[in-house]
Amino acid sequence: MSSAGPASKKAKIGNGTEAQVKKGVTPLLSVDPSLRPWEQSPPLHNRWHPDIPPVATVEQGQIFRVEMIDWTGGQIKNDDSADDVKNVDLTQVHYLSGPIAVPDAVPGDLLKVEFLNMGPLPGDEWGFTGTFHKDNGGGFLTDHYPQATKACWDFEGVYCCSRHIPGVRFPGLIHPGLIGTAPSQELLEMWNEREAALVAEEGTDKEKTLCSVMATRPLACLPNPKGAMLGELGHFTAKTGDPAWDKVAAEAARTVPGRENGGNCDIKNLSRGCTVYFPVFVPGANLSMGDMHFSQGDGEVSFCGAIEMSGYLELKCSVIKGGMKLLPVVGPSPLCVNPIFEIGPLEPRFSEFLVFEGISVDEQGRQHYLDATLAYKRAVLNCIKYLSQFGYTEEQIYLLLSCCPCEGRLSGIVDVPNAVATLAVPLSIFNQDVRPKEGAVLEALAKGISIKKLTPSQAVESNAAAEPEPSDPRLPYCAPCKS
Repeated sequence: MSSAGPASKKAKIGNGTEAQVKKGVTPLLSVDPSLRPWEQSPPLHNRWHPDIPPVATVEQGQIFRVEMIDWTGGQIKNDDSADDVKNVDLTQVHYLSGPIAVPDAVPGDLLKVEFLNMGPLPGDEWGFTGTFHKDNGGGFLTDHYPQATKACWDFEGVYCCSRHIPGVRFPGLIHPGLIGTAPSQELLEMWNEREAALVAEEGTDKEKTLCSVMATRPLACLPNPKGAMLGELGHFTAKTGDPAWDKVAAEAARTVPGRENGGNCDIKNLSRGCTVYFPVFVPGANLSMGDMHFSQGDGEVSFCGAIEMSGYLELKCSVIKGGMKLLPVVGPSPLCVNPIFEIGPLEPRFSEFLVFEGISVDEQGRQHYLDATLAYKRAVLNCIKYLSQFGYTEEQIYLLLSCCPCEGRLSGIVDVPNAVATLAVPLSIFNQDVRPKEGAVLEALAKGISIKKLTPSQAVESNAAAEPEPSDPRLPYCAPCKS
């Protein structure tokens, strides 16, 4: 199997017609959100592997359009129940459009990718934010909020609002949560080796200190053939048992974290006008993308946590020959590099923020040493507890902080023993003044009276006592148990 080569097919225009595509923009890859992920043409993929062949080719300087389904492939519905989030099948998510080959790119080059335009797919203008159940995905605060919840969002031009979090409206900063180049076999093996070593530490005396205060498990998602969609190599429902497919599926990296190739970095500023410089590890670079977001807060703390949507990108690529030499190597291999990006000129303008601080002291009062993750966890918790005094449930604020344009900062990292993290929330997103002040909220708190909650609330599980049953009913059998 080759990691590069000519495109095997070209996509038709799916969600639009020729007249709807701007002059000079090549409609390269299209999707139809009404179809199942494995019914899309060209096929999608949800793993990283150098042997997944490209489905399209572009030349340097060519402006092209790529469409993407939402990251769950339609598993989450626009309704008032969180059962779909609770039972989502996480073995088969992060459906990516691509790979796209740039023939001039060879290993050691930089692929310069310019984000020219992006948005929701016409006719599919809605999104969702969720919190996973602690036993099926978890999240940054899953030890505090273990149940699945959901908020659905309607798009109104550049703005969004949700029936599940009333009294909030804000402009989006649309971006792809996931975009990256294909790994080489050497880089893939490096990923799998180091992540397997981390997972092997769980429950031993070698387990990282942070594991005691962060409850998400597993510690990493290792290769798993179940749920694997490998582009033109095929889908696990049809190809399991084929020796060539089984070999690739057993090695192919999950797309959960960001890595040296870019990947699932969930950087909200990768929006219109942005440029990213990706390292090239295989001939043709093999660029893939997906996980489109209408808006996201720094950290995407609920994990299912931007405003997830289907969408499109209009891009232009060029190659900087030998450009990987510009990227700092920090690690034991020359492959230990990371992309660089330029922020674009178009972002929402906010002038007033309420800022919450967190330090490296956990919820039991134990001191930790310069732990920035714990400090950010405390900042998020402080914000949730505070804003829930203004008529919201804590779960609503957890959802909101994951998807609104809040700003996370690492404010101090040298003053032992406390790292200091901050979370800044734009005041204008609320239809009420949430600053500390005298008045009804303070008076109620002083009297020990609960603040009346706004209605309606977030979508919740229909049976909180039941354990999650991860599955996709559109599959011919249950993915986790294959029965």
